[in-house]
Amino acid sequence: MIYNNYIRTKNILYEGDKVNWLLILTGIVFGLGAVILVKFGNPGNYGFCAACQLRDIAGALGIHSAATLQYVRPEILGFVIGAFSLSQVTGEFKARGGSNPLIRFILGMAMMIGALVFLGCPLRAILRVAGGDLNGITALVGFVAGIGAGIMFLKRGFNLGRSHVHTEGARYTGYLAIAAAIVLLIAVSIGAGFLNFSAKGPGSMHAPIAISLIAGLAAGALAWRTRMCLSGGFRDFILVGDTSLLKIYAVMFLAAMAGNMYFGFFKLGFENQPLAHTMHVWNFLSLFLVGLAATLAGGCPLRQLIMSGEGSTDAMVCVLGMLAGAGIAHNLNLAGSPAGVSINGQVAVLISIVLVAGIGLACREKLAFVSKGV
Repeated sequence: MIYNNYIRTKNILYEGDKVNWLLILTGIVFGLGAVILVKFGNPGNYGFCAACQLRDIAGALGIHSAATLQYVRPEILGFVIGAFSLSQVTGEFKARGGSNPLIRFILGMAMMIGALVFLGCPLRAILRVAGGDLNGITALVGFVAGIGAGIMFLKRGFNLGRSHVHTEGARYTGYLAIAAAIVLLIAVSIGAGFLNFSAKGPGSMHAPIAISLIAGLAAGALAWRTRMCLSGGFRDFILVGDTSLLKIYAVMFLAAMAGNMYFGFFKLGFENQPLAHTMHVWNFLSLFLVGLAATLAGGCPLRQLIMSGEGSTDAMVCVLGMLAGAGIAHNLNLAGSPAGVSINGQVAVLISIVLVAGIGLACREKLAFVSKGV
């Protein structure tokens, strides 16, 4: 399965001379787009973040009660709508799933808990470093280490089973993500009463809806087209030496750094960075958890959102797990803050690492990938 996904990505990306431009365009849209969103009102180094912005949506829906973190972020909705739209145009939309949904739900919760202890998904970790926040470096090292640990489980036969294409009435489940995204977009546009809106704090800071949505749509469509995924990029590099996906993030980093310097947002150092803390051990371990869970789940938080848009009910279940993880993280005081990571958060990260590693050991086929030459 891992090998087939890799070949599919290679076939999509390498189409003559167009490949490099597609990679460059995707990196620029994510990098500059993130900085422009900050310029228009998003919190610092918070233009795009699949985990934190999904956490804000969880707050808007009442899944957690942190009053300063409640807003339906149109960027996230744009990811889903953009991926759905382009997959429909190309005829590649497929309602599919059924591969161990409960395990995927748990992996989604673990990814979200890890991301919120760090205060950002791997995408935001790169954007934080591009803004001068050196705390992101420690976290990214932990993320790569977690991917390495996940690959060890893959080589030893970890497999959640094959997804199948839904038929008849079940095929409509593939449209649940796009339906939810459209409903939430309308709701936030009209200020629907069933949503919570932060009056202060990060949740109250956001770019205009139209700008956020346009940025999300462009990023979502390009992320779908390139199969953009940071955990997948490092996985491919470690397994077969391919750097295709990683090139997108390199361009994104350079574009975001250039934009931050142009607008005067760049601030080099560890201390007093926006929405960050300096507890380096927990930055490392929290994104180690994210890297491990993402490798076993088949994609980082961003990739799960994109796959939801293209009809994967497995990814939708993982996203639901992420929403639940946001509720757990904030209702039980697990999430990090500029003051650091609570004891609750530290214990939760350690327990989650053990739990995800246990899943890696338990869900193994008798014949490991390594013995198949993959």
